[in-house]
Amino acid sequence: MTFSIKRSLCLASLLCVAMTALAKTPDQYSEALAGWGRVLEQHVDDQGRIDFYGLAEQPDELLGFVEAIAGFGPASHPEHFGSPQQVLAYHINAYNALAMHGVIERDIPDGFTSFFKRASFFRFRDVTIAGRNTNLYDYENKVIRPLGEPRAHFALNCMVRDCPRLPRVPFSADKLEEQLEAASWEFFNTEKHLRLDHENMRIYVSAILDFYTRDFVASGKAADLPQYINRYRKEALPNGYKVRYIDYDWRINQQ
Repeated sequence: MTFSIKRSLCLASLLCVAMTALAKTPDQYSEALAGWGRVLEQHVDDQGRIDFYGLAEQPDELLGFVEAIAGFGPASHPEHFGSPQQVLAYHINAYNALAMHGVIERDIPDGFTSFFKRASFFRFRDVTIAGRNTNLYDYENKVIRPLGEPRAHFALNCMVRDCPRLPRVPFSADKLEEQLEAASWEFFNTEKHLRLDHENMRIYVSAILDFYTRDFVASGKAADLPQYINRYRKEALPNGYKVRYIDYDWRINQQ
């Protein structure tokens, strides 16, 4: 990242802190969420790739949403999150925005291609959500996954190439079911995330299903995954094929 980008990021961060002073009302949060929508529209392409360098030059609205997340959410204002859909939509948007901000905060690295790089980004980088300090690893595993919606894995995005496609609009409570269904169907019908090897009778599927197998099938067994996957397949998977996992591409999903 150039000095000018760092300087603009720093100044914008200070400006956002001063202007938002951490969102404390639904209106402040809604305004910041609208800004997040503009970030997605302006800096994410149809394939879900992110223009991190352009975003780093114009970070104000992303930083504004990160500040809003820090002060407002189900943990701090539960009276404004009366449905499971409101809670989950909040957390998906928050996770995606915090991951995007983290990439810029790290001067846009090439990726998280080693265990130490992933640990540094997901476990040892602090984030604040509704007044509580945590990290992205704990946020996903202790807050989002316990909500019991496996399709959230096809909506959460850590900004690397093998993540599900990042939509150009935020997730919203009133459209969440439709959005999660669309994300799941797209995921399992995209060769990048699932392909068949008929010669060797194998199903190669994204390592996301390896990382979180028990979220999809109670048995925790790979052999039971096709039953779940077939819910979202245009053509059912062949019987008798063995499940194998595709190596995850941890390089940054830069345009």
